[in-house]
Amino acid sequence: MKNGKSTAQNISFILLVLSATLLFAWVIHGFVHPIFWAALMAVVFHSLYGFFLRHVHNRAWLASLLTLLIIVLGVVIPLGLLGLSVMHESMSLYERISAGDIKLNKGIAYLEQSVPLLTEGMEKLGIDWEKIKQGLSQGAVQASRYVATNLVSIGQNTVRLGVMVAIALYLLYFFLKDGEWLIGGIMRVIPLDPKRQQSLVGRFTQVSRATIKGTFVVAIVQGGLGGILFWVMGIQAPTLWGVVMTVLSLIPMLGSALVWAPAGIILISLGSVFKGVVLLILGSTLIGLADNVLRPLLVGRETRLPDYMVLISTLGGLSVFGVSGLVIGPVAAAVFLTVWEMFGEEFGNLKPETSG
Repeated sequence: MKNGKSTAQNISFILLVLSATLLFAWVIHGFVHPIFWAALMAVVFHSLYGFFLRHVHNRAWLASLLTLLIIVLGVVIPLGLLGLSVMHESMSLYERISAGDIKLNKGIAYLEQSVPLLTEGMEKLGIDWEKIKQGLSQGAVQASRYVATNLVSIGQNTVRLGVMVAIALYLLYFFLKDGEWLIGGIMRVIPLDPKRQQSLVGRFTQVSRATIKGTFVVAIVQGGLGGILFWVMGIQAPTLWGVVMTVLSLIPMLGSALVWAPAGIILISLGSVFKGVVLLILGSTLIGLADNVLRPLLVGRETRLPDYMVLISTLGGLSVFGVSGLVIGPVAAAVFLTVWEMFGEEFGNLKPETSG
C-alpha cells in the first residue's frame, strides 16, 4: 500500500512539473525568437567573453558588458543601418518603376533588333512579344509594390522589433554571465549520463558556431561582393540586391547566381554588353570562389552534415520559424543525427536472445 501511494505521488508530481512547464512555455512562446538568438549569440561569442573575463580579473558582469558592447557596435548597429538603406533603396526603386523611369521592356526591344533570328523563331512558336513586354512591366510594378508594402509593414512594426532586440540583448547579458550555471542546472535535471549530455551540448555548440561562422560569413561575403559589383556596374539599388544575394546564399542549391546571372543577361540585352559580360565572369569566378573556398573551411569540417540534410533542414526551418529557421533548422538536424548516433551506439548491436 505504501509503494502504491508513493507511486501515485510520483506520478502526480511529474504531472505537476509537466503542467507547470507547459504553462510557462505557453506564456513565453511569443518570445521564442529573442530567447533563441540570445542563446545562439552567447554560444558564438563565448570565446570573446572568455577573453574579456581573463583581462578583467574574472569579473563576469564586466566581461558580459564589454562583450555586449562589441556585439551592439559590430552587429546590431550595422544591421540597423543596412536595413534603413535597403528600405530607402526599395522605396526609391518602386517609385522609379511606377513612374516609368525604368523600362524593362527595352531589353526585349534590343533583342528584336540585334538578334532577329531569335525573335522570329520565338514568334513562330506563337509567343507574343507585346504580351511579354506588358507582362514584364506589370510584373516589375507588382513585385516592387509587394516589396514596398512589406517595407511599410516592417516600418510599422519597428517598435515591436526594437523591443525584441532589446529583450535579446538583455537576455544575452545574463546568458554570458551565468551561462555555465544555467547549463549546469539544466544538465542536472536531464535524465542522461554525463557523457551523453556533453555530446549533445558539444554538438549544439559546434553546429551553432559553424552555421554562424560559416554559412552566414559566406553569405555576407557573397552578398557584399555582389553588391559592390552592382554598384560598379551602375545597377540601381546595389545595397538591396546585395542583401537579396546574401539571403539567397543562405539557402543551399539556390545562391546569389539567381540575382547576378539574370542581371548580367539583362545588361547584355540592354546593349551594355561589356558590363554584362564582366558581371557574368566575375560573378561565376569571384563570387563563386568565395563559396567554394570559404564554405568547406568554415562549415563542412565542423558540422559534417550531408548536403541534402542541410537543404531540407534549412528550408524546413524557414517555413516553420522564418528567418531564425536558417539556424534552427541545421541545429535541429545536427541534434537529431547526434541522438540517433547515440541510440545506435547504445542499442544498435543488441541481439535478441534465443531460447535454448
